[in-house]
Amino acid sequence: MIGVVVAEFNDFITDKLLSECERGLNKLGLKYEVAKVPGAFEVPLAAKKMSEKCDIVIALGCVIEGGTNHYDMVCRACTDGIMQVQLETGIPIVFEVLMVKKMEDAAKRVSKGYDAAKVAHKLLQK
Repeated sequence: MIGVVVAEFNDFITDKLLSECERGLNKLGLKYEVAKVPGAFEVPLAAKKMSEKCDIVIALGCVIEGGTNHYDMVCRACTDGIMQVQLETGIPIVFEVLMVKKMEDAAKRVSKGYDAAKVAHKLLQK
């Protein structure tokens, strides 16, 4: 079973990431469960909870740089949190939380959701 954690913040991007991810998972015939969280900061905790019942977790989100240090703090907390969860649980997490300068950069990368499904499938084969 694949767990998919998706941040709702910047949903104009994350909804597309999720849609692409689900398209890939369905095409590959993989069973999955989706959990939505408010933002990227909450992704690691949800990933940890998902790791209790899933073989692999996919983390999806989008952080777009603004005019404050908030971007740097959220990006660091999310990446460090995901790594900590992987090391503590031994469950792989496919990390597709986009961290970009401009919304246009994120829009160009929504196919990463589909790529995440392919990576999860590959990890299941090992």
